[in-house]
Amino acid sequence: MPLVGEHVVPKGPLAVRWLACEIGTIRAGARGSARVALENEGLLAWSNPRIRLAYHWLDELGNAIDWDGLHTVLPHPVEPGGKLEATLDVRGPLPPGRYRIAFDLVDEGTCWFSEVGNLAPELEAAVQPRIERRLAAVGGDAETARALATQEEALVEEAEAEAVAYLAPGCLPRPDWSRRILDAHQEGFALVGGSIGARGGLLRKTPPELEPWAPGSGRVPAFAHPLLCPSVVKELEPEWTERVRGLPAARIPGGFDPEPAVYDGRISLVLR
Repeated sequence: MPLVGEHVVPKGPLAVRWLACEIGTIRAGARGSARVALENEGLLAWSNPRIRLAYHWLDELGNAIDWDGLHTVLPHPVEPGGKLEATLDVRGPLPPGRYRIAFDLVDEGTCWFSEVGNLAPELEAAVQPRIERRLAAVGGDAETARALATQEEALVEEAEAEAVAYLAPGCLPRPDWSRRILDAHQEGFALVGGSIGARGGLLRKTPPELEPWAPGSGRVPAFAHPLLCPSVVKELEPEWTERVRGLPAARIPGGFDPEPAVYDGRISLVLR
């Protein structure tokens, strides 16, 4: 690991000397890892689960983008004067680009070590797109297949894909459907879903049960409904729920450290 240079270590109960740190390949929205080596120079032991390793994502100017990164439990308690090498779980920020990652320790429910005078060593990080531009589609019927063949972004076989879209018979993607899905996945979203319209254009009435997914919107933050006919990155097993009008439906992840998901009404399917 690259060494951290000499730095001031405060005196008191919570004090850390950073020895070395490094970060692996980080992809937008996905889990990666980092390694750190450090020494407890405080007056108190670092106990589990109270003291944890964590990090902050900053932009290139040092402004906080995501202050409260994942918290990693120490592999073992560290007494004053003791040293530790550990691997941290790291989830990449959205969208891909150049960032800085600042490593820190947190006394859960009390404070960050950097808030009481400790260094939070920083590394530059080039966050990569979550996937390459390889999308497959499963399901549908002959008319769906003909619509897929005219997509702006050509689809690949499922074995070669990094994301898979789940369709149903009668689902006809608009020509820009695959491009918009791939744009969202590359930005970092693990699950991507869009609108469902009735064939015949805007004058054709959307079935009542599909009103929440009616065309006409862009991205909807905190979308309250499942994603229909979603596209899912391959490493993730979606949480399927009851179908809506026969269409595959996946819940938007919740809870601690959920996978990023997005509803975008511009990603459009038309029902026959």
